[in-house]
Amino acid sequence: MSNNTSNRIEVPNARQAMNNLKYEVANELGITLNQGYNGNIASKDAGHIGGQMVKKMIAAQERQMSNR
Repeated sequence: MSNNTSNRIEVPNARQAMNNLKYEVANELGITLNQGYNGNIASKDAGHIGGQMVKKMIAAQERQMSNR
């Protein structure tokens, strides 16, 4: 088995930006997250947060690409 992980963050400041986005999206969805461990939230809620994060990242990338 390979030791490579698909969730490795290559850009040093990206981890904090992703965390900020996670809390922003959770707040928009009305889902309360705690600082640190959030294993107590429902899988459905975690999926909603992740899905909305992806949508926002894709939209931001599309905007950036259209401005070139």
